[in-house]
Amino acid sequence: MLNGHTALVTGAAQGIGRAAAEELSAQGADLVLVDRNERKVQETADSLKEKGGSVRTLALDLTDLDLVGERIGRLADEMLIDILVNNAGFDRPGTTRRIDTEDLDAVLTIHVKAPFLLIKLLLPAMRTAGWGRIINVSSIYGLTGAKGEVAYSTAKAAVIGLTKAVAKEAGDAGVTVNAVMPGLTLTPTIERFMADKYKQQIVDVTPLARAGEPQEIAKVIAFLASHDASFITAAAIPVSGGWAA
Repeated sequence: MLNGHTALVTGAAQGIGRAAAEELSAQGADLVLVDRNERKVQETADSLKEKGGSVRTLALDLTDLDLVGERIGRLADEMLIDILVNNAGFDRPGTTRRIDTEDLDAVLTIHVKAPFLLIKLLLPAMRTAGWGRIINVSSIYGLTGAKGEVAYSTAKAAVIGLTKAVAKEAGDAGVTVNAVMPGLTLTPTIERFMADKYKQQIVDVTPLARAGEPQEIAKVIAFLASHDASFITAAAIPVSGGWAA
């Protein structure tokens, strides 16, 4: 159980982030939920509070790195956040011919620069406490790449590198750093914007012959945040139904 610990989850308004918040709260963690959608993240918080969870929200655009530094830095001065789930993200689909440097930088900012900054802000207190958990959400595309997803694939590969590098510097303080690599997962964004034919193409080459649910990714995140995962660090764990294994 995670009673006495506080978890900050980004992209917590929906999908994997909301599911991770639910799992961590069920294990007893206090929560700080971060999302740029103030209304939806408050809905997540209200739902958890109804179940007895201790939750606060922070409406924040993580691509505004100066504001992130100010707001999260102030929060870190107020409380010990010893679990960090870097989940927030978005995509700018396209090949190298279509993607410009502004699109690439936007995707790298949300997936790599913002997690790096959050780690930079929160890791010192974890080191002092002698315990911490950092879980970064990468993707199977970070391993395989994907046609038409050059920015996203690049960013998610960088998340794996960030995870392994920070794990090596934080391990001596009892802080573990791991990544999960979801496959096709039925988040609201995928349900809304990904054509059924493309979903089916992935399902057809997935050994479990289906897409995942956000809760299935969240359970792995919650495990990595738990005391049971005390000897796991620098790992990038596929949670993909066997796709691209």
